[in-house]
Amino acid sequence: MMARFRHWERPLAWWAAGIVVGVAAVLLTTAVTALVDDPGRLEDNGEIVILSGRDDSLGGQRQELVNQWNELHPDSRARIVELSALADAQRSEMLARAQSGRGDIDVYNLDVTWTAEFADAGYIQSLDESRIPEDGFLSGPLATCRYNGKLWALPFNTDVGLLYYRSDLLDLPPQTWKDLEDDVAEQRARSGNDVDGYAGQFADYEGLTVNALEAIGGAGGSVVDESGDVVIDDHRVAVTEGLDRLRKIAPTGVPALDEDSSTQLFRSGKALFMRNWPVKFKTLTEDLEGAPPVTFDVAPLPSDSGVLGGQNLAVAAGTDRPRAARALIEFLTSERSQQILFERGGLPATRKVVYSDPVVRERYEYVPTLERALEHAKPRPAQPHYARFSQVFRSAVDGFLRQSAPLPDDIQDQLVGALKGRLAPASDD
Repeated sequence: MMARFRHWERPLAWWAAGIVVGVAAVLLTTAVTALVDDPGRLEDNGEIVILSGRDDSLGGQRQELVNQWNELHPDSRARIVELSALADAQRSEMLARAQSGRGDIDVYNLDVTWTAEFADAGYIQSLDESRIPEDGFLSGPLATCRYNGKLWALPFNTDVGLLYYRSDLLDLPPQTWKDLEDDVAEQRARSGNDVDGYAGQFADYEGLTVNALEAIGGAGGSVVDESGDVVIDDHRVAVTEGLDRLRKIAPTGVPALDEDSSTQLFRSGKALFMRNWPVKFKTLTEDLEGAPPVTFDVAPLPSDSGVLGGQNLAVAAGTDRPRAARALIEFLTSERSQQILFERGGLPATRKVVYSDPVVRERYEYVPTLERALEHAKPRPAQPHYARFSQVFRSAVDGFLRQSAPLPDDIQDQLVGALKGRLAPASDD
């Protein structure tokens, strides 16, 4: 692998500073929906409340889109209520609000893995598919909005992990996880064992689940198949290989990194690789006082093993303004809004046309990389008890990575039980 390393610096020449403000004419002229074009069809005056996690878009573009809605609909103004930055805390608060039955929430901005849970519990309303031109959306993000044969939401933004790598040290990104492991080992041999090879998201939250699924997929293994059946027992060798590799390439001790702390580690120059979301690209190009920018490039995760992420917008079951809520969702997921959210905010768009825009492709040279990663991204189980499944799975992963504990013999039964809503594995199926 020696030939793949570089021993000189090169500037990040392909990055052009600044954010493009212009929007392609085809998007400027796109009508949102007939419902939005006719404000008179909305309910009586009143506020539309969106319950959402933290806005991680650059420059708060979600709020900017809401501001645009408010200018167009002064009698149906919207307001975002932001929750914790931690996904698990967001879900808990959203569930508490939904279960209270107070009816003070009109729109939920849900993680893609929560849509089935909220639909199954009756906390959100299904959408009329006959009035939604679905062919404009990317198929993967739209699929996360379906459950039990119905459409329950529209995709607000999509996401997939990318591989950030030191382009001053590597000629080419690794194509397989074995290549990545070899690169880390070689760099540690050259520079000392204090090199932090792969900065991922290893704290005890959904980030650890995603990182583990990606490493397992990169080893040719699966935990859940396309039908939603747990198959970890059939893939034990590959599962163990993937997790063992993750432990080897992670910083010593597998520290509890999240998206922000892994970015800080990579920016410091100590890590050869980082796994993170596309929105962190612009963060890494920003100059920090006293800290020179790290020289990097991006690629799909090795073996195209990325896991699909993102958020979906759904109408709350208890809202007394369902037409206004649906109109707002259609506005926020329209082609023009998606263009702004990606171009200015860095959150990957859910609309196909945005990726074809020549201005976007000129300014963001990693768009083809992002498109490929999204095309191959694997969804997580779209099941109501996914959160319990994730908790059980990452508890086993945490033990494997940090305590060198083998996966439990009954991990298959535990995960099957979790997806069925059982708190503990049952003795029979």
